[in-house]
Amino acid sequence: MVTYFVVQTFQKGKKGVLIADQPRQARDEAHCKYLAERLSHSVHAAVAFSRRGEPSTGDWEDAVILAQYGPLPDELMEMAG
Repeated sequence: MVTYFVVQTFQKGKKGVLIADQPRQARDEAHCKYLAERLSHSVHAAVAFSRRGEPSTGDWEDAVILAQYGPLPDELMEMAG
């Protein structure tokens, strides 16, 4: 099993719709939280999360939110479990 640490940021588009930026992979949990906090100053919202699974089989656990800055889309929060 592997664990991926990812930061997803969002820009606010027309009519208030949030648009996801390109996700950024982090080295570890501390780096992931740091990146999210740092990037949160220049975006509408940011979330740091981890996801554990087996890439060869496609079996993945639910994402675990490590840090959140700003309002996130409801769909994203539902996916995190």
